Amino acid sequence: MNDDILLDVRHLTHVFPLSKKIAVKALDDLSFQIRRGEIFGLVGESGSGKSTAARCIMNLYRPAAGEIIYKGVNICDPAQFRTHRKMLQTTRQLIFQDSSSSLDQRMKVCDIVAEPLKIHRIRPARGSLRAEAEFQLRYVGLDAGFLDKYPSELSGGQRQRVAIARALSMEPELLVADEPIASLDVSIQAQIVNLFRHLQQEHGFSFLFIAHDLAMVEFLCDRVGVMYHGRLVEAAPAKELFSSPVHPYTQALLSAIPIPDPRLERARQIRQFTEDPENFQGVLTEVSPEHYVLMREGEHHG
Repeated sequence: MNDDILLDVRHLTHVFPLSKKIAVKALDDLSFQIRRGEIFGLVGESGSGKSTAARCIMNLYRPAAGEIIYKGVNICDPAQFRTHRKMLQTTRQLIFQDSSSSLDQRMKVCDIVAEPLKIHRIRPARGSLRAEAEFQLRYVGLDAGFLDKYPSELSGGQRQRVAIARALSMEPELLVADEPIASLDVSIQAQIVNLFRHLQQEHGFSFLFIAHDLAMVEFLCDRVGVMYHGRLVEAAPAKELFSSPVHPYTQALLSAIPIPDPRLERARQIRQFTEDPENFQGVLTEVSPEHYVLMREGEHHG
């Protein structure tokens, strides 16, 4: 495997059984790669499979088929997972959408941030767990006054900063953020996205950013993948995807982004997307360097 590729998702399929006879295919032959030091955005409507992909990547779900190769380890193989358990638990970190449920309400912020170090018996670089927690909090823009507070005493944005500080205390190589700004006010969303950008530049970790706010994805991400009903329909460098979308679904999705200028907003044409099964057949085909579109052989999207 190319040393530059940190995460390689290959032909991933995941199925949720609803009953003995009925099942929903949440992921359908999903493949993408994330390079070292890259921010990769995964976008799509609710139910497109983005969160399921994140949970498979973090071993919270076991996929029905396919492979996930992380640092050369097939994490879907139970034997390989057991062998590399400590490395996998310390170098990958997940930030959830709802910080209020992902933080233990009975623990103080200091203990929450230091908890991963305690669990994995990692000696704090700054001498004590409290000093380490204070350092990590300052890094995400919170001062030492927050160390002895409980999550219920914090705002949504502050709780999300605590969740980010906890994840970064492990100095991860891969950070997976599943809709981390969806439950926050718009002004706080911008602060958190700017914080992510700053932290990624400082730490150089690889970052899987899952969202349906396309403007934030365009601002933050290096490359973007677009999902629809469990399939990746298009993946390209962010600038190219937003300026020259090829797949009809991507075109419709991007046409729905609001424009700040009221005159331009009134004149904006939203493309209608008809769910034609033929648009979701075929394989990802490279239409320009690093720009892949789901299409059948010999097909050309207009």
